[in-house]
Amino acid sequence: MSEFNENRSYDTQYGMPNKEKKSHPVLLVLLCTVLSLLSGALGGWFAMTRFGSGSTVVVQSEEAGTSPATTVNSESGNKTISEVAEEISPSVVEIFTEMTGTSYGFFGGTYTSRAAGSGVIISADGYIITNNHVVENAESITVNTYDGTEYEAVLVGTDSKSDIAVIKVNADNLTPAVIGDSSLIKAGDTAIVVGNPLGTLGGSVTHGIISAASRELVISNESMELIQTDATINSGNSGGGLFDGNGHLIGIVNAKDSGTTTSGSLIEGIGFAIPINSAMDVAQELIEYGRVTNRPMLGVYIQTLQQDTQKYKAGVYIQDTISGGGAEKAGLKALDRIISVDGQEITSYTDLSKVLRGKQIGDTVKVVIERDGEQHTFDVVLTGSLEDSKEG
Repeated sequence: MSEFNENRSYDTQYGMPNKEKKSHPVLLVLLCTVLSLLSGALGGWFAMTRFGSGSTVVVQSEEAGTSPATTVNSESGNKTISEVAEEISPSVVEIFTEMTGTSYGFFGGTYTSRAAGSGVIISADGYIITNNHVVENAESITVNTYDGTEYEAVLVGTDSKSDIAVIKVNADNLTPAVIGDSSLIKAGDTAIVVGNPLGTLGGSVTHGIISAASRELVISNESMELIQTDATINSGNSGGGLFDGNGHLIGIVNAKDSGTTTSGSLIEGIGFAIPINSAMDVAQELIEYGRVTNRPMLGVYIQTLQQDTQKYKAGVYIQDTISGGGAEKAGLKALDRIISVDGQEITSYTDLSKVLRGKQIGDTVKVVIERDGEQHTFDVVLTGSLEDSKEG
């Protein structure tokens, strides 16, 4: 598993200014993980139930079993990059956000911060998928479509763990992307990125290849499996589309590797996207429920202690259990230090995130904890999201 090190950083920023996210020494989060892959076969047309209504969101999908194009403008009939770009560009939008902040000091007060990113239309009636970090904490969201029309958007739902969000505009004749199947992609396949780099160059098209179909990386303490591409990605591309040579949406752009190595070499051509199968699974949950309900949870809030403090050793502690969750039912308690889960040592939230990401609701995991200087083992049944939990 790769992590950012040396002088490298994952740039998941999306606009101007390019602000840096800061981590906290003590992390309080709800333990849960992403279920990968969209349930059911992707084929023809499929519908997703809209949250709070009986209507449906129709998403265009590729024909089942269709492999991504590995070449462009070949004798087999594949289209040129320019032909594909012309078809897919109307499904990618520019996103602009505003939020109010507070400054301190002698001339303290409030100020308005503006940022920009990208999004992809997934239904003709205005549902748009993007990154959580593009719209996080936004007080207003404006969307510009390819034809120059401006819309005010509302937030449908957001999920920080998968870095996926869904917004909606009031429209009924938009051009949705054709949803591909990210499980079919291979290294060397054609990759086309459309987005809004720098927040000022909406509709920009770059292309390259799929460098790796799956990379396990840690971004913002979350363990993720991402698609790697050498297609050029810059700030503002976040939330935009990664398409294959047939024009099928196979990923949502969310990060790039930037900086230099320890030898001083400049890092270039390393970008990442969330596979569309898992992204659409999250999007469906957000549209239907406003949050993700199908993610397995241990049922605890944790606190990470970075160094020994008084009588407490450095490690991952349970701060509280969620009522009705598997941890509470198994007998776990506040101040228990988690030693391992299913034999995997736990020294950080990222460790736990990685273990739970491969589990499903209903699975039983063995949790070893330390309590009052003694180790104990508990069998915990993983549950889905609980109504009374404080999950984001």
